[in-house]
Amino acid sequence: MKYEVIDFHCDALSKMQFNDHINFQKDSRLDVDLEKLKQGNVSLQVFAIYLSERLGSPRFSHVLDQIQIYQEKVVKSGIRPLCWQEEMDQQTKGQPWGLLSLEGADGLEANLQYLRISFEQGIRFLGITWNYANWAADGVLEPRNGGFTKKGLELVQACHHLGIILDVSHLSVKGFWELVTQAKQADRPFIASHSNAYRICPHPRNLHDEQIQAIISLGGRIGITFFPNFVKTNGPVQLSDLLRHIEHICSLGGEQHLMFGSDFDGIDAYISGLEDAASYPYLVSELLKHYPEALVKRWLFGNAESFLRIHLPKRKKTL
Repeated sequence: MKYEVIDFHCDALSKMQFNDHINFQKDSRLDVDLEKLKQGNVSLQVFAIYLSERLGSPRFSHVLDQIQIYQEKVVKSGIRPLCWQEEMDQQTKGQPWGLLSLEGADGLEANLQYLRISFEQGIRFLGITWNYANWAADGVLEPRNGGFTKKGLELVQACHHLGIILDVSHLSVKGFWELVTQAKQADRPFIASHSNAYRICPHPRNLHDEQIQAIISLGGRIGITFFPNFVKTNGPVQLSDLLRHIEHICSLGGEQHLMFGSDFDGIDAYISGLEDAASYPYLVSELLKHYPEALVKRWLFGNAESFLRIHLPKRKKTL
């Protein structure tokens, strides 16, 4: 039996931005391509628009470049773009969905009109920062651990108005708690697309227990990620190490809030057996050894799918 998968984070677009010869249909240089998605039974892949430091100063033109790559290489290869809540019931069997996320607001250049254009071009998730400070907020590795700027709070409000879902996976701790306040006021939950549990692996990119509980209380989602540095502090990383994060988040009440955000194509090291999108059947088989089938299906697909059904914008929304 095949189990459907939703993966909430990959960086294939950034790789293709630097190498025009990569073929998304099938290419050994990609962890995520069309063939691997089908082998892994990934029915929905979120494609992050990450602006590498190699590009120099972030520009909105860099964001538009990756949107074009998504349209010209990913969608034309057979990925069906998902933008609206009403489309959730229109899936074609064997044709994976694609969703766009902007990883870091840097490329919006503090221009909220660029945010609106991004929404019109299909971006439905926004990670406010990468690891460091930008015009909107501080990232999790910024030493001063600042929160949002005034313009950053305007960005949050604009996202809530448009229907763009916010992502805290790289946001500073202070920024996280400021966003909790904003989310409660707007009744708009957020996600951590690719973060694990700090209690299990004390990396700054992982979530503290109080943060996990806040996401749960808001009705948000947490994407377990496969980057070994976020899974285990030292030594080779096995799938059993990843299960410890699942166990811990569930112990905090997160059974209905867990999903996966692999970070494929954004990582240079791998958990043994989870090297690309085609590896998901291995993950499924291992999960089924430890957990009931209904729970495994919820983590692989159901929790993410139910969130999208509720929180993707409706097509009739006035821009």
